[in-house]
Amino acid sequence: MKLFIINGPNLNMLGIREKGIYGNQDYDSLIGYIRDVCDDNNIEAEFFQSNHEGELVDIIQSAYKNADGIVINPAAYTHTSIAILDAVKAVMLPTVEVHISNIYEREEFRRVSYVSLACVKSIYGHGFEGYKEAVLFLKEYIEKAEKR
Repeated sequence: MKLFIINGPNLNMLGIREKGIYGNQDYDSLIGYIRDVCDDNNIEAEFFQSNHEGELVDIIQSAYKNADGIVINPAAYTHTSIAILDAVKAVMLPTVEVHISNIYEREEFRRVSYVSLACVKSIYGHGFEGYKEAVLFLKEYIEKAEKR
C-alpha cells in the first residue's frame, strides 16, 4: 500500500511559527513521526510539501495510478482552494484531510473546508497524532475496499 502525504503552505515553518497553536516540533520531526507510523504498518509513503497551490494540484494529480490514498493538510488552502478540491475529486483516491490545530476553534474564516467535500474523513486538532489517525484509517479503509 502506498500513500501520498501532502502538506501545504507554511507547514515547513513548524517549530518556528505560532508555537502556541502548532507546538515546538519542526517539519522534519513531523515527517519522521509519520514515516515511523508507516514503517510500523508496512505502508510506503511519499512526502510532499509546497507553499504553492498549483504545485499541490500537480502533486495530487500525480497520485493518480501512483498511490492508493492521500493524507493531505492543505493548510491555508483548505479555506480558499477549489482547485485542490477539484484535484482530489479528479484522482478518485480515498483522501483524509488533517489539521494539526482545530480549525473550528480558530478564526471564523478557518471554519470552512472546501477539500473536506472530497474526503472520506477529516481529522483536526489532534496535533501530529492526527496524521497517525489518518494513515491508520486509510489503511483499514483501503483494505476493506480491496476485499469487496
